[in-house]
Amino acid sequence: MMRETLAKTDLLSVPNDNTTDDQRAEIKAARAQSFQTRRATVQGLEDVLYFAYPVLDHGFVRVVDYMGDDAAIVQAARVSYGKGTKSVHNDAGLIRYLLRHRHTTPFEMCEIKLHVKLPVFVARQWIRHRTANVNEYSARYSVLDREFYIPAPEHLATQSSSNRQGRGKVLKGEQAARVLQLLRDDATVCYDHYEEMLNEDPDGEPVNADRSGLARELARMNLPLNVYTQWYWKTDLHNLMHFLSLRADSHAQYEIRAYADVMMTLMEKWVPTAARAFRDYRMDAVSLSAGALNIVKRMLDGETVAQEDSGLNAREWRELMEALGRSTS
Repeated sequence: MMRETLAKTDLLSVPNDNTTDDQRAEIKAARAQSFQTRRATVQGLEDVLYFAYPVLDHGFVRVVDYMGDDAAIVQAARVSYGKGTKSVHNDAGLIRYLLRHRHTTPFEMCEIKLHVKLPVFVARQWIRHRTANVNEYSARYSVLDREFYIPAPEHLATQSSSNRQGRGKVLKGEQAARVLQLLRDDATVCYDHYEEMLNEDPDGEPVNADRSGLARELARMNLPLNVYTQWYWKTDLHNLMHFLSLRADSHAQYEIRAYADVMMTLMEKWVPTAARAFRDYRMDAVSLSAGALNIVKRMLDGETVAQEDSGLNAREWRELMEALGRSTS
């Protein structure tokens, strides 16, 4: 699901949220609790607290805790005692000013903690965002489930000829079928060997009494990168927005973008004013270099500017023309 769909989704009606029976029982128990607090709460986020948004074929994202709201950003900027006497309109104006002029520390006063289930290769890309607190499922302590990410056919594509970390044309027919079969077969064989080396049932008892099981920390070595892991990921709003600016971008890898789209929906429920400003000044905005700005000024003055006399290289020129909605052909 993409973000636009998720924004309209009633989580109570999601038929498969990719959680286990035990996790669903824990979510139900957590949802049944209620606490009286003097801290700020956000009804939009409270409505979906603990619920799991399904992502990819077996993954999910869910909010397990949060601190602060739009008012906390304003309070931190003004260093006031509370919401103060300013109007909501003025508060929104301040938030937009802060984001527009890159004043980051007030946004660091809001924090959110997510429980995420994701393929290992996505986790390794995700963990490059180091400004967060992470605690991952331990395959040294526990046995990983037999769950692997298998892409939908429309996401199987060739290597891009113009972007070393991007995708090209979608595979079709026998080529796509062959790749999917290889992914399934390799994942199955690797997990079968993993189980064989572990030599234990779900309760930790030996399956073959004549053979000792290999230590879990060693048996996990041959598992493929599309096996699923889980972690708790806690970050502040400033660093969440940095993550989303990169991973919710249309150029980001599809698999991590699917998670970012859900997180964008959750941010909009949590801090709607800040989220709107973030969209206006980051996601839907364009940053121009000094040279690009000079070209725009020349065009506004009626001058016809070509790439050859622009001072920009071919890629910079193409990106500027795309941002301006002009053809480069």
